[in-house]
Amino acid sequence: MEVRNIAIIAHVDHGKTTLVDQLLKSSATFRENEELNDRAMDSNDIERERGITILAKTTSIIYNDVKINILDTPGHADFGGEVERIMNMVDGCLLLVDAFEGTMPQTRFVLKKALENHVKPIVIINKVDRANINIPKTIDDVLNLFIELGAPDEFLDFKTVYASGLKGTSSRNENPATQQPGMDAILQTIIDEIPAPTMDFEAPLQMQISLLDYNDFVGRIGIGTVKRGTLKVNDIVTVSRLDRTLTNFRVLKLFGYQGLKRLEINEAKAGDIVAVAGLADINVGETICQSGHIDPLPLIKLDEPTLQMTFGTNSSPFSGRDGKLLTARKIEERLYRETQKDVALRVERIQNSESWIVSGRGELHLSILIENMRREGFELEVSKPQVIIKEIDGVKCEPYEDLTIDVPNDYVGDVMTTLGERNAELLNMDAKETTTVLNYVIPSRGLLGYMTSFMTLTKGYGILSHTYKEYRPCVQSNVGERNIGVLVSVQAGQSTPYAIEHIEERGTMFIYPGTEVYEGMIVGEHRYDFDLAVNVTEKKNLTNVRSSNKDNTVVLKSPRLLSLEACLDYINSDELVEITPTTFRMRKKILNTAERKKHEAHVKKMQEAE
Repeated sequence: MEVRNIAIIAHVDHGKTTLVDQLLKSSATFRENEELNDRAMDSNDIERERGITILAKTTSIIYNDVKINILDTPGHADFGGEVERIMNMVDGCLLLVDAFEGTMPQTRFVLKKALENHVKPIVIINKVDRANINIPKTIDDVLNLFIELGAPDEFLDFKTVYASGLKGTSSRNENPATQQPGMDAILQTIIDEIPAPTMDFEAPLQMQISLLDYNDFVGRIGIGTVKRGTLKVNDIVTVSRLDRTLTNFRVLKLFGYQGLKRLEINEAKAGDIVAVAGLADINVGETICQSGHIDPLPLIKLDEPTLQMTFGTNSSPFSGRDGKLLTARKIEERLYRETQKDVALRVERIQNSESWIVSGRGELHLSILIENMRREGFELEVSKPQVIIKEIDGVKCEPYEDLTIDVPNDYVGDVMTTLGERNAELLNMDAKETTTVLNYVIPSRGLLGYMTSFMTLTKGYGILSHTYKEYRPCVQSNVGERNIGVLVSVQAGQSTPYAIEHIEERGTMFIYPGTEVYEGMIVGEHRYDFDLAVNVTEKKNLTNVRSSNKDNTVVLKSPRLLSLEACLDYINSDELVEITPTTFRMRKKILNTAERKKHEAHVKKMQEAE
């Protein structure tokens, strides 16, 4: 049977996973009575809830007697490493571009990775059912992007298919009226345009590991494409390690892909995408070879983490109330288990403490790990994310990012002001009829904590996307710190309407009446740029004149409720987020009010002395 190996790449939310659903439905892979859920490739609960793809997924379909292996990739910049590695596994890709939004920052990033690996692209103009689309302009933008990225001449004459993943229609004609039900136009274009992998079954085995998986029964699993030869269960093979040393191991299990299922198989041949179990510490970039015929492929370059935060055991007075997994041993096991399948994650224990420095590719990358742990029953506390400073040629450098913002014209001034305060450098400004697109270069520090204020500034209508650019010399500034104070509880107990009524004129509350609080817990935002200690548990003194039911007439403002990401964005370096299976709370690192004030006075004195 003929084989095609392709990846689907695009900017976040341009419709990759929905399109894969339609490709599955259009192929003969499923029986008529077999149900296919929407966004079937997003198997993780968080992926389904947030509508994003976090980990690359593999599926295969049969169309006109051709087996098409499809890799659905993440669109968010934090998971860009998955896209880079997948390019080593495929011979072609579908570049999805939203017919309305056109090319976006992550479109540039994923196409650049495809071109660097000489992976042939087919352009899919998706969402042609949207109103106010301009298909000729979108095609021009895509062509300009190919030219800017230095695409070879044979790739500039790319084939284009027009589709609506939502409606399940496609056509090779740009006129939306010509759309036909099904994805036949795309599937046939894949067969016609994407080259088949080299299928030399008799040559010595060669297979490079591009992705990792893990399960408790067989340990770490390496995923990749068999470049040549044949691989069988129980074969003794040799892996060329990252340091070019050699290790022999027995193939315990092989897994192939059929539809949405991962099936155990006994044999894999050149051109197949398979998962291999048998070597507990196999790594991305290592090459499995036939023993006696060592021919390693070039190593895969992995981008280093740019952001880190401290994870620790929960030290709050409420520790142990909600979670079952509290100890340092359990947290450490879980973090190191995550590193077995996530090569972009680094974990390092802080000596003589119950804390770890966890490094990743961005806030979303780390917050999804935290959310997964929370759902599994862990309690922990985490610090504010910090950028990773590197020393390059004796100069301290920090990461910078390309930032693109699409914002309604009414909010352009406010957005530009806030970005100027965060050391962002404006590169380009493109004013349209109702919106303006702004292109910036900004220190990664400047994006910490910005998303929440950006969405507030633009009333939720702004679109913000960013990708890592490079390391540049550090600029001395307080960028990334919140410049407004907080309301901090001085008492433990239950908050009362009486106390909140008198405190809310000082700022914005984060809690409802009746919320259990402890000393040092952040209960609201102050109106000014300094912290204020408040008592939210104070009760009204009852006398023979006043009655307790007077509280019922109190009308309070609704508190501002923050999501987990918003809490991580919000806190400053002297604060933590306490995370449990049922809730998360912001708190000061030093809970005792008197001790905290002494520490703050000492820090201020030291800063003045400098």
